[in-house]
Amino acid sequence: MTDRIVITGIGIISPIGTGKENFWQNLLAGANGFRPITLFDTVRYRTKLAAEITDFNPKIYLGSKGLRYFDRVSLLITSAAKLAVQDGNLEGIYQPDDVGAVIGSTFGSINSISSFDLEALREGPNYVSPMDFPNTVLNAPAARVAIQFEMKGLNSTISNAETSSLDAMQYAADFLRLNRVKALLVGGAYALTPDTYWGFYESKALSGSVEGDEEICAPFDSLHNGIILGEGAAVMSVETESFAKNRGAHIYGQISGYGNVFNPNPESDDSEWINAGRRAIKQALDEANLKPEDISLILSGANSSPKMDRVQTEIIKEVFGPVASEIPVSALKAQTGECLDATGAFQTVAALMAINSGQLPPIVKGKGSAEIKHVLITGSSFTGNSSALIISAPA
Repeated sequence: MTDRIVITGIGIISPIGTGKENFWQNLLAGANGFRPITLFDTVRYRTKLAAEITDFNPKIYLGSKGLRYFDRVSLLITSAAKLAVQDGNLEGIYQPDDVGAVIGSTFGSINSISSFDLEALREGPNYVSPMDFPNTVLNAPAARVAIQFEMKGLNSTISNAETSSLDAMQYAADFLRLNRVKALLVGGAYALTPDTYWGFYESKALSGSVEGDEEICAPFDSLHNGIILGEGAAVMSVETESFAKNRGAHIYGQISGYGNVFNPNPESDDSEWINAGRRAIKQALDEANLKPEDISLILSGANSSPKMDRVQTEIIKEVFGPVASEIPVSALKAQTGECLDATGAFQTVAALMAINSGQLPPIVKGKGSAEIKHVLITGSSFTGNSSALIISAPA
């Protein structure tokens, strides 16, 4: 029998709270993290809001040594990793070769890249600090995590935009099943930067970027008119069930199913997106050996974009048919914003907390559920990926 892949530690830094309990209680209370942006000047934009983390002090988690060489996304992911290591009681458990990190990161290094290149163009390459260069590569966040905790095993970066951290969970699970490592820190991170904000604004993807529109994040609501960006990081310690039980670790849940389908034409009509999302969920259900009616909760990737919300609605209707209205559906981005690479990790944390607490996050569709055994997480990226992950209660 194949060893189950389980989650034993949770670390999260989000716009609605740091640490799993703060995050969860604020999520249950319906709190949101939307506030005027302070990280950069928005004077030239109609839009002013984001789910920005304003009380973040990395020294609390990492001390002060060497932090001046970290960019914001690396500080967020490394701090979240520290919380996960502590929560999972991983310190001193494994040899360095037996542990590693798999981190979802697509956009996190863009600001470091642009700042580094701009300085090189203005001042000349001889005047750019070599200490800033490591932040200009996409694998910097994952590498920072491994260096911080002296992990010498697998170190990988998954760059699939909004589905990055969902895909990272399965990538990690595959390596654990192959017995290449004994434990992995898995998650995703995104930090707000003027570069990505400008890109989403100019493409009219942001709520309020069209004149006359209000800035609002309301997935599945008729008022939706675009996304509001957010930021943060979430990391989980993931290991095989046998190793977790041998060391007496608390098991929050298990990865029981996963599916991924790529739509090669992201500009296609809804039908191709719906088909991709449906197939991804079907793959996840088949791998978990579950039927649609076995799902207790759906954490949807809906993000207040009219197209994404419409597609997510139709996917649920097609997959779940007559039981669709019976299964509670929640969209975390109504509270955290669209956190890109961190989104799937946030959803996974919420799934684990729902399973362990028996409570449901704010429901936007469905009638509710008394017992939470299997949570389906869905996500789609604007680049064409559709992913589905099923997190189940411990066996």
